[in-house]
Amino acid sequence: MSSRVLQIAVPQPFRLDLTANVLRRLSTNVVDRYDDGHFQRLLGTAEGPVLLDVRQLEPDRLAVQISGPFGGDVEALVRQMLGVDVDLAPFYAASAATPWLANLVARARGVKPPRYPSLWEAIVNAVVFQQISIHAASAILRRVIESLTPARNPDGLSLFPEPEVFAGADPAALRARGLSLNKVVALQRLARLLLEGVIDPATLEGQSTPALLESLVAHPGIGPWTAALIAIRGFGRLDVFPLRDSGVARGLRDLTGEADVDVNALLATLGTYRGMLYYHLLLARLDARGEVLL
Repeated sequence: MSSRVLQIAVPQPFRLDLTANVLRRLSTNVVDRYDDGHFQRLLGTAEGPVLLDVRQLEPDRLAVQISGPFGGDVEALVRQMLGVDVDLAPFYAASAATPWLANLVARARGVKPPRYPSLWEAIVNAVVFQQISIHAASAILRRVIESLTPARNPDGLSLFPEPEVFAGADPAALRARGLSLNKVVALQRLARLLLEGVIDPATLEGQSTPALLESLVAHPGIGPWTAALIAIRGFGRLDVFPLRDSGVARGLRDLTGEADVDVNALLATLGTYRGMLYYHLLLARLDARGEVLL
């Protein structure tokens, strides 16, 4: 397998460990891995699978090893996927007004808002994670991925199944992996709409955030919470926040010690960077579990 190494300059502050961990959510993820300073991701191309291995050599420099026939713009993909160019200075300033959040932000300084490499991956993750715990959803998604893309590279990573694979899968087999009937129907419908061009990533990318959310909720299976998560994780929109999220409510209670936090006031304070609160609450949960070190 051909291999080459690319070095990428990144603005400071940047922490690969935290950014990779909020991208993958849990260590059980078989698509994204962060281990011993390496972030790894297996990508599918027309020529075959490509392994990306990213390390942070210096605070302002990443090394990306590309193993396989990748002909695209690797630097652009990595920069977008890891959110390295997003300026969070306004978020740092806004979070300073809330002491408990300012403390969390200081500990997590350098995390950037990651993006999935495809809209389809953002859709699948958002739908699978609807209304169930992060651990249950992660386990279900892992079983689904491993059943649809059984071939894994020697490091144990799996390719994320493409829309055509999902659209052609046996619904009963998907249900056997833990997906509800409603989620199977929604995901297979959304996969077909992507393949037919009815859902067009480029068109959605060019829309304002309100228009993007409106376009997403027009499709059955995507409600306001799901649309917000797709906007954050699929399009890097930080001016949205997934309200009515049980994990968010629990995270706020744990961090503040208050049973009833005024979330709307907090979001108003954070303004167009409110989406970073989502990532910081996730990091706080991972830190409490010992999966990251803030």
